[in-house]
Amino acid sequence: ERSGLSRQEAADVTRATLETLADRLSGGEAQDLAAQLPDGLREYLRAERNKGAKRFGLDEFVDRISQRNGLKPEETRTALRAVFITLRDTTGDEFDQVMSQLPKEMQNLVTATF
Repeated sequence: ERSGLSRQEAADVTRATLETLADRLSGGEAQDLAAQLPDGLREYLRAERNKGAKRFGLDEFVDRISQRNGLKPEETRTALRAVFITLRDTTGDEFDQVMSQLPKEMQNLVTATF
């Protein structure tokens, strides 16, 4: 609901966001986050996906998600924010640990108003 997308689009952007997080986070942090998620979402953060944290910022993060799901960058940015807020609301302190590995511009996405 937060994303304003269809149910299928929201599921696709959630999958793409978690897969992109797996690319961006250290393996241990990705696994810690996965442990906080329902079974159907854990697989997108699985250890074999995570080859070590790659450093990239918000624009590349959005581009990677857009490529995975076909949304326009503006739609992806809004959906990414919705996914991050949902993760924050459901994983609590673990989300803070995830965000500590991400650039400030991504951290600000959660608190920004559109």
